[in-house]
Amino acid sequence: MAEPQDRRNLIISCAAELFARKGVGATTVREIADAVGILSGSLYHHFESKDAIVDEVLGYYLDNIKKRYAEVMAGEKSPAERLHELVYASLLVAEECPHATVIYQNELHYLREQPRFRHVQLAAADIQQTWLQVINEGVRDGSFRDNIEPRVFYRSIRDAVWLSTRWHRPKGPNPTERLAEDVTSIFLDGFSAKPRPAIPPAARRHRDRSATGC
Repeated sequence: MAEPQDRRNLIISCAAELFARKGVGATTVREIADAVGILSGSLYHHFESKDAIVDEVLGYYLDNIKKRYAEVMAGEKSPAERLHELVYASLLVAEECPHATVIYQNELHYLREQPRFRHVQLAAADIQQTWLQVINEGVRDGSFRDNIEPRVFYRSIRDAVWLSTRWHRPKGPNPTERLAEDVTSIFLDGFSAKPRPAIPPAARRHRDRSATGC
């Protein structure tokens, strides 16, 4: 017979897989119980509600991120070194918690509607602030460009990192450490083998008008 803690961990694991695959709203308590092999009523001996399971899944996930980010921010490091370590730390968390990563990325609208997940929004703000701190430090010391809005850079690299769970296979030909190096290099060094010609002002204005439909 499974111990209560073992059963609780199994519920969390099965629920996380269902939440990631179907979405939190579309997943029922009965489906979670069926996946675990217990009756729906028995599940409530371990968790008061479906949202309580979501809270448990994301709580561990966010604590993991905050712990790794704190290690990155400790000590004397350059902004470029810190940026690389943030990328690597994030990819390691995504590798360790792939289902929670998908839930966190896909369910922000659901989480914002539920008062009990206010702490998730606060954690998300702290995570964003850590990235922006590193990016702004790099802009100030001249190691990063100052003609790109830091939030644009952050959102671009954030999506490149977290959405990689949709295609990256850590045990494949491109291990997590190599992916971290590649992502950092693309964002800091670029992908072009030679400088890109500047867009003439007239062409830039035409492009902008086309983008806005004007």
